[in-house]
Amino acid sequence: MQGKRILLGITGGIAAYKIAFLVRILKKSGAEVKCIMTPASSDFISPLVLATLSGNPVGIEFWNKDSGVWTNHVEYGLWADLFVLAPLTANSLAKMASGSCDNLVLATYLSMKAPVIVAPAMDLDMYAHPTTKRNIAQIEKDGVVVIPAESGELASGLEGEGRMAEPETIVNAIKNHFLEQLSKKSLFKKKILITAGPTYEALDPVRFIGNHSSGKMGFAIAEYCLNQGAKVTLICGPTAMNLKNENLTLIPIKTAVEMLDAVQSVWDNMDIGIFSAAVADYRPKNVVHEKIKKNDDSLVVEFVKNPDVLGWAGSVKKENQILVGFALETNDMLPNGKSKLERKNLDLIVMNNLSDEGAGFAGDTNKISLLDNHNNLTNFELKSKSEVAKDIVEYLINLKK
Repeated sequence: MQGKRILLGITGGIAAYKIAFLVRILKKSGAEVKCIMTPASSDFISPLVLATLSGNPVGIEFWNKDSGVWTNHVEYGLWADLFVLAPLTANSLAKMASGSCDNLVLATYLSMKAPVIVAPAMDLDMYAHPTTKRNIAQIEKDGVVVIPAESGELASGLEGEGRMAEPETIVNAIKNHFLEQLSKKSLFKKKILITAGPTYEALDPVRFIGNHSSGKMGFAIAEYCLNQGAKVTLICGPTAMNLKNENLTLIPIKTAVEMLDAVQSVWDNMDIGIFSAAVADYRPKNVVHEKIKKNDDSLVVEFVKNPDVLGWAGSVKKENQILVGFALETNDMLPNGKSKLERKNLDLIVMNNLSDEGAGFAGDTNKISLLDNHNNLTNFELKSKSEVAKDIVEYLINLKK
């Protein structure tokens, strides 16, 4: 659930005290959590507790009576990947079923763009009442997922159905929801190899030959693939970028030789390879084992060619594998890109020109052209690297072998 945005709606039942545990579990799972409450629910759990545990302000009223600031329920509806109402009382359930809207939680429900999951909680006679059953059936018909109440000791002292599902049960329902969403994605369980960042080739223990690649483009592609349900292996040179996901395997490297070794260890088992790393073409022939002193007016370094990582992958590529390369050019972008596509047995090449404003290394934007192995050329405008990542991945999803 890394990075998933979960909005919790809390209504006025005794089971609201359990929401503190639910927030903690969700946060530990990597989710971002925001809470909104009905005014009655604050009698059962402090808004301060939920704000502290979630790391976000808690919404209760439509507007702040002291500052006059409106609490925008529409923004909550646009922000969330999932809306979870727990506990859901009989009163709030009836209002949901009828479309009533007299508090922030219900207004947000009616504005919600994301799926909704609810966990009812009430006394056993209320839970068994025909009206409650009818209201549950109505919200299910409206597309709401209902986590059935559990049987056990109730606040009234009675035993029976009506207890809110335990926080662990709610978390499992949330995880299953996101897993089901992923299973419908076109890259679900596809194994994708991505290379990113620069390589550093040592001159001595202190100095190295490198380039300005930040790894941002490769990490953006990795993140988009993960969000599409893929299992990603990211081989990355030195970078300040960071990414966490249970479906991500990160292999850090420094040199071109190390990158080749890492690629050779995993490429055979991959479905797709996206080689966005800026691999050094040459490395010093001899690495000095002590720091080079500035004693002479000039320094001559002999270089030798580095292994061609992308070329190797293309030479052993299987029929069912898709291989994507990158070409950053300063001139003759299209002919150079087409030549690289053919020489390295690629299915798709991502080309950009360093002279284009906003393109190239280190920045947050890029301007690309895509050329596939059927000689189809597609040009894109300047976009954020996250949007560029989407363009690249969506193109290769529809690419015909």
